[in-house]
Amino acid sequence: MKYRRNLIYMLLLSAIVLIICNTSCIVNFSSNYIPPVKSECLNEKLLADLKRQKYKNSHNNQINSKSKNNPLVLKGFYTKNISYTLFNNDNTKVIFNKDNKQVFPKRYTKLKGVITFRGNNLRNAPSFGVVDIKEKKLIKSWEFTTSSLSWGGGAGWTGQPVIVKWPDKVKKIMNIKEKFKNKKDFVEVIYGSLDGKIYFFDLESGELSRKPISIKNPIKGSVSIDPRGYPLLYVGQGIPETGKIGYRIFNLINGKLLYFINGIDSIAFRKWGAFDGSALINRNTDTFILGGENGLFYFVKLNTNFDINKGTIKINPKLIKYRYKIKNNNFQGIENSVAAYRNVAYFADNGGSIQAIDLTTLSPIWALEKSDDIDATITLEIDNGIPYLYSGTEVDKQGKNGMSIIRKLNGLNGKIVWKKEYRCLSVKGKHPINGGMFATNVIGKKEIKNIVIFTLARYKNFNSSLMVALDKKTGKEIWRWEMKNYSWSSPVDIYSKNGKAYIIQCDSKGYMYLIKGKTGKIVDKIDLKFNIESSPAVYTNYAVIATRGDKIYCVKIT
Repeated sequence: MKYRRNLIYMLLLSAIVLIICNTSCIVNFSSNYIPPVKSECLNEKLLADLKRQKYKNSHNNQINSKSKNNPLVLKGFYTKNISYTLFNNDNTKVIFNKDNKQVFPKRYTKLKGVITFRGNNLRNAPSFGVVDIKEKKLIKSWEFTTSSLSWGGGAGWTGQPVIVKWPDKVKKIMNIKEKFKNKKDFVEVIYGSLDGKIYFFDLESGELSRKPISIKNPIKGSVSIDPRGYPLLYVGQGIPETGKIGYRIFNLINGKLLYFINGIDSIAFRKWGAFDGSALINRNTDTFILGGENGLFYFVKLNTNFDINKGTIKINPKLIKYRYKIKNNNFQGIENSVAAYRNVAYFADNGGSIQAIDLTTLSPIWALEKSDDIDATITLEIDNGIPYLYSGTEVDKQGKNGMSIIRKLNGLNGKIVWKKEYRCLSVKGKHPINGGMFATNVIGKKEIKNIVIFTLARYKNFNSSLMVALDKKTGKEIWRWEMKNYSWSSPVDIYSKNGKAYIIQCDSKGYMYLIKGKTGKIVDKIDLKFNIESSPAVYTNYAVIATRGDKIYCVKIT
């Protein structure tokens, strides 16, 4: 009876807090969070019962939904580990009215290509199409030399290109060269460079397809285009050289700037204005989400007006900034690209805290305690209606020698499914160079649907790396490759028509490798001469990558 009274008391208390939080006019308040490993406030049996009830409710809300656009309803528990405030563009505190339409569609885009970092909102699709692979060879198709600024040219981390086949009607109204407007199978490569320019190429020939756009400041992250096929380009700035530092949206009809988010913000806890993350755009709601290195999470209603017959596009963005503070985590900054499933967005920060935000309320669902810096983007896989997260840390705050921690998490509640630790090295001081996980992992499909693949920099030795394949369910090692050269570049999974899996992996010496996904066996490599920190995108048989040696390459997989 005592146990039942305790259970009823806790459920009633949770319901009361839910009601208070949903009707409160106070913007800065604590959110629902439950520690994934331990709890000091509830006995273990009661905690387990409450968790089971929470999982059941969350799972049923998802699976029994008649509409694919219904949001997940995640019922949780409350502590004071995280507080947050919402601001508009004028830095006035605001309350967000609940919007149940803020749900990402099951399919991110109908476009053919890779249009944001790792392809979609789950961040698990860095390649498009199937590879017609027979010879198992990597052959250089074309190369391009960029200009150079203080950080050089080419591309750095994360530096993934967009590769897209535009709809014919949209292609006709953009400032693309006439010969490519009339080319039937024209596929465009869009690459942001450390030289401050955004380049446009014909994938097949490597010829410039239109005039580059210059922001006059180094671009470290990866560009995005609009998943609706609208002529909009989204790009962050990595380093301030001239003018303001921030995030930009360009009109791809004429190449002109439409909107700018200033990264130096008086309300931000961190006064660093870079944007390395790649935007996610919800094609159903005309909104986009983004994390900044200033520690702010951005939710933007675009109010897009696209008239394809007149050849015009306009936006009138309305912006909301989510500022948060997690107990005992003093490190702000979101360098990874936000991932999302339905109405839940996921990201990590420089203190190693991972959190989930409900996009229908712009409020946190859960937040993990600090660990070490997490710059690699979280990836998501949906299993039986439940989103699972894969993430890994750097070795940064730990010092010169520490553990890179790889975790699989239940996305509904933040509970750890399994974790692995690998010892990696870092250099500290005025010019730190960190080890651990910078590369975004591969979630295997088809022949390798049972594994996830991670690449860890500076494993064992300062200049080496580890590529490791782990069992999705248990975290057990399936295979490993101890690389001679370190790598920050993200691996890319590609598949043949019969489902055979191959991995593309680049390293700091400029090598690109072709690897069997099932065994980790290297079948070919090509020397591109200079350090590759950026991540490739693959369109059918073509991989596009840039180096720190002022070069952009297209490599054909045969």
